[in-house]
Amino acid sequence: MNLDLKKTLVIAPHLDDETIALGGTIKKLSKTKAQINVIIVGGHLPPLYKKKDYQITKNESKKALRILGVKKVYYLDIPALEFHKKYYNTMNSKINALINDFNPTTVFIPFPDRHIDHRTVFDCAMVNTRPNNKNHPKLVLSYETLSETHWNAPYIEPNFNPDFFVNIDTTIKDKIEALNCYQSQIKDNQSRSLQAVQALARFRGSQNGCKYAEGFKLIRAIV
Repeated sequence: MNLDLKKTLVIAPHLDDETIALGGTIKKLSKTKAQINVIIVGGHLPPLYKKKDYQITKNESKKALRILGVKKVYYLDIPALEFHKKYYNTMNSKINALINDFNPTTVFIPFPDRHIDHRTVFDCAMVNTRPNNKNHPKLVLSYETLSETHWNAPYIEPNFNPDFFVNIDTTIKDKIEALNCYQSQIKDNQSRSLQAVQALARFRGSQNGCKYAEGFKLIRAIV
């Protein structure tokens, strides 16, 4: 199977989701000179949060993504927990325009988990990656996000069972360094901690004969 990842788009609901979920994969692709664009839909903005807090995390995000080798980041600046309300059409049109402009061969999207923003972005991304034109993405993968993906109710809701893995033995240190930039978000002894993220990578690696890996759920592959 010959997969083309030279033009990869990552769609993240919030600041830090991209690093937690696939920071090692992003860095690995950047080392191959692949063109990687990241869309971050939103974060802690009014009316539910303070704008200054969002700006702190946004600055952390810029540092983290530089470490991972990302050249282009698009911040849509949509308030968290409001995606599915009055902002859905705005989010959908912006993502559609960015996909049409970039024409990615590969797209990573969030798994539809416990967080309503993740589910909303998943739905939006699925609409905008449909194979209905000659430039549609050939590979679409969903990713797990610690602190949300693993709270789905077993056998009632969809659970994340990865079937596509990326060996990140050579980039786990970069992933942890990037995640450490998010000092406003990470907390010791919780699911969004450096320890938990590294432990999950170690577990995914043990499933695949390597030390560290990131797991994904294959949605579509056209070869």
